[in-house]
Parts: sequence; C-alpha cells; structure tokens
Amino acid sequence: MTELDSFDKKILKELQKNSKLTIKELSDKVGLSQTPVHERIKKLERTGIILSYVAIVNPEKIGLNLMVYCNVSLKQHSQKYLLRFQEEVLKFPEVVECYHTAGTFDYLLKIVVSDMSAYQHFIVNDLAAFEYIGTVQSSFVMTNVKSSTELPV
Repeated sequence: MTELDSFDKKILKELQKNSKLTIKELSDKVGLSQTPVHERIKKLERTGIILSYVAIVNPEKIGLNLMVYCNVSLKQHSQKYLLRFQEEVLKFPEVVECYHTAGTFDYLLKIVVSDMSAYQHFIVNDLAAFEYIGTVQSSFVMTNVKSSTELPV
C-alpha cells in the first residue's frame, strides 16, 4: 500500500469530485503550487492509485431506466466454470459491475437495461445460455438513494 500524505488525499478528494479541474484550480484548492500538484498526480497515476478519468453518465437520460442487482450461483465451483463465467460476463455491456462473492451466491452483477423486457431478454438469451448456472436471483432498484464513485480518502 502506498502511503498518502494530506496533500495526496486532498488531491484525490478534489479529483474524485471533478477530474476536469485544471492544475491551477487544483493547486489553489489544495494549497500547493502547480508543479508539485502535477508531479503528485503523475505519481498517483504511475502507482495505480488513480486508475482512469471518466465521465459519469446518467443512465435514465440515455434510456437505461432499469437497474438490477442479480445474484448468480453456479452448479459447480470448479476453476473451469468460475473462470469461464468471469470471461463470458465481460462480454455483456448490460453488466456494468461483477463481483465474485463469498456467501449464499457466487457472483453479484449490476445490470442496467432499458426496461423489464430487455432484462428478460438478457436473462433468457444470455445468462441462461450457460449450462453451469444454478440459481439467479434478481433485485430491482426502485429508487437510487445514494450512488457515488468517491472513495473516503
């Protein structure tokens, strides 16, 4: 783990809020001159603390009105089936997050689609195509109370 000082943490907090800040704007906010801020950002990128810069898109504004958390259990827990599932799930653009979990289910998928019909199509034609899937349990998001990409640094 890389040690972060208070300036690194301030930089990360500000960039998580708005990654479009200029170096000058960022240096004003964190209380360092531009050159050290630039060098610290490059170090945070180089060490893999900052993975990427993205635009966060409102799914409803582009017609993705249904968010589903889908728990999946496999029939067998062999390495072959685990790796195969993980490789295949990467191919589905509807699956925006996938976690291998411990507990009742093997995987937790976050899926965004336009509507229930699109979700049904995904389950029947894509997910059910894998003969090694045992159980699928879906939870449908009614209201997004909090959704954040900011980590508490």
